[in-house]
Amino acid sequence: MFKVKIQPHWEISVRSDMPLDTAALLALLKEIQDTGSIAQAAKAVRLSYRYAWGLLRDAEAQFAQPLLTTGRGRGTSLTALAEKLVWADRRIAARLSPTLESLASELEGELGKMVAGEPRTVRLDASHGFAVAALTQHLQALQLPVELRYRNSADALAALARGECDLAGFHVPIGAFEQPLVASSLRWLDPARHCLLHLAVREQGLFVAPGNPLGLQGIADLAGPGIRFVNRQTGSGTRLLLEMLLAEARIDAAAINGFGSAEFTHSAVAAYIASGMADVGLGVRTAAERFGLDFIPLLRERYFLALSRTAADEPPLRDVIDVLRSAACHTLIDALPGYDAAATGTIQSLAEAFGTGTTG
Repeated sequence: MFKVKIQPHWEISVRSDMPLDTAALLALLKEIQDTGSIAQAAKAVRLSYRYAWGLLRDAEAQFAQPLLTTGRGRGTSLTALAEKLVWADRRIAARLSPTLESLASELEGELGKMVAGEPRTVRLDASHGFAVAALTQHLQALQLPVELRYRNSADALAALARGECDLAGFHVPIGAFEQPLVASSLRWLDPARHCLLHLAVREQGLFVAPGNPLGLQGIADLAGPGIRFVNRQTGSGTRLLLEMLLAEARIDAAAINGFGSAEFTHSAVAAYIASGMADVGLGVRTAAERFGLDFIPLLRERYFLALSRTAADEPPLRDVIDVLRSAACHTLIDALPGYDAAATGTIQSLAEAFGTGTTG
């Protein structure tokens, strides 16, 4: 089975005749940030100490300012400019990773078609989430081919209804907002033809800077004076959830500074806040912890994979279901901050999941 990996790569031009390739420099700066030692950082990224020093000096010459500070007994640390470069790289990765992962998965599928005897690929269209990513990696490690396309919940479900994918990932909140989102998201599904495979329960809440310096407590604070908010893109499940939370709190979206912004993943929102460009955003706990942010929980939601009832009893989907029910997969998902795998692998009808009044 082919494995394709695509990573973002960027250059920065300080002088037009000498663009700075950031790949080796950023890897070195990240290690210095973690270890406080140029020697240890150079070893970690497999560069000679002399080459690492030359790379740093060349970059400082181009920027005409230092990237490192050294204090007696305190080791080596990054300057504000170097920290901004590291955060820029993390933000680029957070914004582009879902697109690149989807493209890599598509290429794997196309290449796999050229090899005789390759097992049929499972086509998974899903709203971006950490459990989806973990499941995909786990399936690939088990030599079960998966073609993953990240898209919003509505588009994923529509693709399933048209027969363009085998599994469609979507999420709905537990509680008062469940039924409105069920009515919005499931209009493409036929209770007689489709069923639901439970992936995980996860926490949604507000991301804030470490220590919550602005003292934010909940949705009502988003419209406070001077508060900078970063939003998800139109059509995403998290943005729909936010709009319902604002309506419940009787807050006008126009009163929120940054409501019109659009980031495409939970990680991208977290990276935006961690870099100091916003004060607060909405997303899952995992992203907040990975970017060192504080998290204010608001609600929990269930993440499902919709599929055809008949396909659930046939390979390769039968194999996927068996994997989801395995102890190894439960352990993998439970390890994600804010995720609960207690019901992972459970199959339900639409009525069992959302009530007897569900019509699809």
